[in-house]
Amino acid sequence: MRNCKALAIGVSLLIVSASLFAAPNDSVASSQSEANRQLVVTFYNQFFNRHDTDAAAKVVAEGYRQHNPQVSDGKKPFVSYFKGYFQQHPQSHAQIIRSAVDGDLVWLHIHSTESPQDRGQAIVDIFRVDHGKIVEHWDVIQAIPENAANGNSMF
Repeated sequence: MRNCKALAIGVSLLIVSASLFAAPNDSVASSQSEANRQLVVTFYNQFFNRHDTDAAAKVVAEGYRQHNPQVSDGKKPFVSYFKGYFQQHPQSHAQIIRSAVDGDLVWLHIHSTESPQDRGQAIVDIFRVDHGKIVEHWDVIQAIPENAANGNSMF
């Protein structure tokens, strides 16, 4: 009986100790995830809404990997592509509807338009952040149709 009590106490102490050591790591990871989300949201608004490409691009890594087939890899090709786009579409706007984060990956659900009259596109942008820099990007883009088979919004 004594051995069972001692074992139970030992196991309890082990569980409490493990949870005490795990809590700070979870908090640090959560804090870093939120920092990644804030970095991407700030970048996105500065880049795609204020069209301040040079200032916004300070958080884009030189070796930036792009998975959109229309844009080349690298920071300079990315910035150059969108400078041209913004010159052709000075009223373009990208409203962030929602954002989510999982560690180094940040998701943005976007309503993107080229002008106030444009119905626009629904976009999901996914960014990977490493050491405070955006290092990789994926997107899924869908035109907003005039009519839908259901009454649900794309947002």
